[in-house]
Amino acid sequence: MSRPIILVALVVFACKAACYAPVLSRSHIRRRQRCGDAIALSDYRKKKVVVTGLGTFTSLGHDAETFFANLLDGKCGIGPVTRFDPDLSPIKISSEVHDFDATKYWEPKEAKRYDRYTHLAMAAAKTAMADANLDAGDVDGDRFGVLIGSGVGGLETVEASCKILFNKGAKRITPFLLPSIIGNTAGSMVALALGAKGPNFGIVSACATGTHAIGEACRYLQLGEADVMLAGGSEAAITPLGFAGFASMRAMCANGNDSPQTASRPFDADRSGFVMGEGAGVLLLETEEHALARGARIYCELAGYAANCDAHHITAPHPEGEGMANCLLKAMGGAGVAPSDVQYINAHGTSTPLNDKFETLAYKRVFGEHASKLKVSSTKGAIGHLLGAAGGVEAAICCKVLQTNSIPPTINYETPDPDCDLDYVPNVKYVSDVPIEVAISDNLGFGGHNAALVFKRYPAA
Repeated sequence: MSRPIILVALVVFACKAACYAPVLSRSHIRRRQRCGDAIALSDYRKKKVVVTGLGTFTSLGHDAETFFANLLDGKCGIGPVTRFDPDLSPIKISSEVHDFDATKYWEPKEAKRYDRYTHLAMAAAKTAMADANLDAGDVDGDRFGVLIGSGVGGLETVEASCKILFNKGAKRITPFLLPSIIGNTAGSMVALALGAKGPNFGIVSACATGTHAIGEACRYLQLGEADVMLAGGSEAAITPLGFAGFASMRAMCANGNDSPQTASRPFDADRSGFVMGEGAGVLLLETEEHALARGARIYCELAGYAANCDAHHITAPHPEGEGMANCLLKAMGGAGVAPSDVQYINAHGTSTPLNDKFETLAYKRVFGEHASKLKVSSTKGAIGHLLGAAGGVEAAICCKVLQTNSIPPTINYETPDPDCDLDYVPNVKYVSDVPIEVAISDNLGFGGHNAALVFKRYPAA
């Protein structure tokens, strides 16, 4: 065979190979277009993802409407610890979900078998379904997924079981111990309850867990592998061991026992650590076509997601905000959003000296001169740090911001910090005169994890 014929054959083979390769970039799409083949995966990539249901359980309310109204009013849900004997810890304040009855969402016998973090997840998931006016029986189970994670898992059950083991022996340990404590059980139990047979696993990335779960669920919908996804995070780590661990790291506020309502003060010069909270935040996500076909009320579009790692330190953020800055840029790029389009950021804002400083630096790196025009608020002043549930709850806040054009304040912001000099919406809500079109929720987690979600008004202006 002559050399020209061989070259032609190789070119034809390369074109055919390109035609059947997965569509992962615009260059791949253009290559397939030249080959004249259908671009099935590019169609999947074009699928819009919308938010149609919100389920939040926090110290400020058991539904998104009540919770958001309390945030806008500047209320604080932080108070004395009641989940355990406060004499066991030098830190005696927390943000707890009070008046919560798991048996409203579980059979009493089932509820006894599982940890509080799973109870909260089930409650948030079912509340999101109800908020979306969607019955599980009306969804194709094979195309209905659940991604709900937890940063810590069943810590209450671990501690209670250790007492049983040491005091009564191994034979008294329940066979439900391991299913109760592992971090994937919440999503599994929700799937069992709702008949969701689609994508399902637990994500664990510390305080970025909820954001990762929502972002990964979004990808399944974008790729056409599901029509409906429940996604978010749940946490119930207000225990003696949980407090002892964080206190030994000097991450928690140690001087707020006498004034719990003002202990968490993100971006304030006098901030000294976070206040631990508990709760759950779950979003119901759908492809746009599925939501429209059933006439769903749509909060907003989930347009972008990105995740990366600092690869810098196990607990400290990158000192120049590099990882979070890159994460935000990738998320905005995926959403087709320019930095100047963003109007609101629900910040990670933990009220720790390092996080708030370096997070502010990351925003300045990404947004440049536009950073001074952003509204940036941390709702952890009001509800504390919900760890693995933070991302789910804060994503729900962004959805409500886009729906109402109202931004919750950063409460307890009194003394400006020269290193934290953006507009943090101090103490009083902000009501925009113009529609808020783009909002971002971002979170960081131990291990150097960064994750960000970009939400757009729906329909876009």
